[in-house]
Amino acid sequence: MLNLERLRTLDALARHGSVSGAAEGLHITTSAVSQQMSKLEREVGQQLLAKNGRGVRLTDAGRLLAEHAARILSQVELARSDLEAQRGEVAGELRVSAFPTAARGLFPHALSALRERHPALRLRSCELEPERGIAGVVRGDLDLAVVLDWYNKPMALPDGLVKAPILDDPADVAMPVDHRLAGRDEVDLAEFADDEWITWGEGEFCHEWLIFTLRSNGIEPIVGHRAAETHTQLGLVAAGLGVCIAPLLGRHPVPDGVVTVPVRQRVRRHVYVVWRADADRRPSIRAAVKALRAAGESVA
Repeated sequence: MLNLERLRTLDALARHGSVSGAAEGLHITTSAVSQQMSKLEREVGQQLLAKNGRGVRLTDAGRLLAEHAARILSQVELARSDLEAQRGEVAGELRVSAFPTAARGLFPHALSALRERHPALRLRSCELEPERGIAGVVRGDLDLAVVLDWYNKPMALPDGLVKAPILDDPADVAMPVDHRLAGRDEVDLAEFADDEWITWGEGEFCHEWLIFTLRSNGIEPIVGHRAAETHTQLGLVAAGLGVCIAPLLGRHPVPDGVVTVPVRQRVRRHVYVVWRADADRRPSIRAAVKALRAAGESVA
């Protein structure tokens, strides 16, 4: 008889490619990962891991069993979903993430509504950038993730995930109140060719989108400052240090000394929620999606 938790450990090793990555994904110690794998090797009577420099790699037998483990764990999730659907109760634990402005702009409304309507549901939430939220859902660390992409730069989803739209979030340019374009009804991005931009961190999806979009408009961007949070970016704008893209979701209140002006090209981002297809029938998933969409409608 194969032990399910040991198969889960093997699956995590295959997904993460290292003992430390598997331990982090499973929220256990590296020692516990090694112990689980040793027990699994004794159960199957074959070597599943081999040394690879300072780390380990899966043997042929390990890769074969890991493929079966992924399918077994998916079937377990399907069984769990079917049982919850048959019972029809919104109960148990639900782990959700959102990127920072969605956590600020959607979670207070959506999660409080869920708690009020479904007191048997235990909610656990955290802030994660879209790529990390999607990875958490794929690994099974999260049940749902609120993520985003942009009107001109979609984000590819891994196989096995489904999504539902929450809202289309318009984005303006935020600038100091004394900026030369502050009194305009609309602006073109090309008019900011000589301005310093305040943007997100290097390598983040939104930063890469901004660089891509400005270059598509003939601008080689001058990046002066980086900040992960919208309100930090707006604070830098208020200090006269540059301009930034300011989506509507989660940006209020706008600080004194800052004005926001719509972009003529109608810049917007798509906000949606993703979950695993094998969990689609869980009543808790459906209730959370409904609550998030209602929160999105209140913003839009």
